[in-house]
Amino acid sequence: MIDNGIFTSLLLKDGYIVPNAVMIAICCGAALVLGLIVSLLYMYRNSYNRGFAVALVLLPVVVASVVAVVNGNIGIGIGIGGAFGLVRFRSAPGTARDILAIFLAMAAGLICGSGYVLLAAAVVIAVCIIGFILLAAGFGGKGFAQRELRITVPESLDYTEAFSDILKKYTSSCELEKVKTTNMGSLFRLYYKVSLKDPKKEKEMIDEIRVRNGNLEIVSGIIDTSKPEL
Repeated sequence: MIDNGIFTSLLLKDGYIVPNAVMIAICCGAALVLGLIVSLLYMYRNSYNRGFAVALVLLPVVVASVVAVVNGNIGIGIGIGGAFGLVRFRSAPGTARDILAIFLAMAAGLICGSGYVLLAAAVVIAVCIIGFILLAAGFGGKGFAQRELRITVPESLDYTEAFSDILKKYTSSCELEKVKTTNMGSLFRLYYKVSLKDPKKEKEMIDEIRVRNGNLEIVSGIIDTSKPEL
């Protein structure tokens, strides 16, 4: 039963891969649909570039067509498909979500190009369902309470313990990452990475810090999650 199911290639005939126009068209059409699914998942709750979203739709078709016409030589097809996947990262760094989307689109194209359309559909749909559930459930969402906190203090202030009680009150973790002089050395700028206990009390924390630093500049911002690049 399995041999007649998802593990049967549309291009297989008498034990050999024999490409023909109709089967290749079916494989490329399936790759296009799967690329659209991958692109929709990539765009879900994500800031994205329009060109990259379109590329995710078309990438499986290109890879599938190349793999299908190399006379069944899967090794050559995979090598060419890998080259396509690296093009994105030669010109721009990619986040973890970018590279996952490209690898999934490439996998869909490679499997479709080999004629295993049902297997490609099963893989893409399974990965997309799992990804959708994780995103909808807020998996890994602890980072939303993390902040980059910059506090400017006068040079006369001993900053080592000046804010420790306030940060302990409002944060679950706090780390002083660096100290920088500014304004010709008359001011210090402290860079903290903190995890807020309650993001709704961020203003209260800033108000208390303002009392200590003489109402100088304070900046609190969400940590840029695009920094960990691949």
